[in-house]
Amino acid sequence: MSEQARRIKDEAIPQWAEGLFYSKGLFSEALIYHNDDALYFEVRGQDSGIVRFSFEMLETLKEVIEEENGDSPH
Repeated sequence: MSEQARRIKDEAIPQWAEGLFYSKGLFSEALIYHNDDALYFEVRGQDSGIVRFSFEMLETLKEVIEEENGDSPH
């Protein structure tokens, strides 16, 4: 875990989280972490919330974007 991620005051980061990225600025705080099943985007502040993107969802999104850009091999 990065030095910046260790400075997070809130201990709500799941113990199973891997690949933690921490940023403070546009949001009060934003965390991105993953496990074997999904990528999580957590925003802390006035409008706190967590969005979970399964890797299947991200792959589908990638395919849709490629099709719209004409980059799809299909």
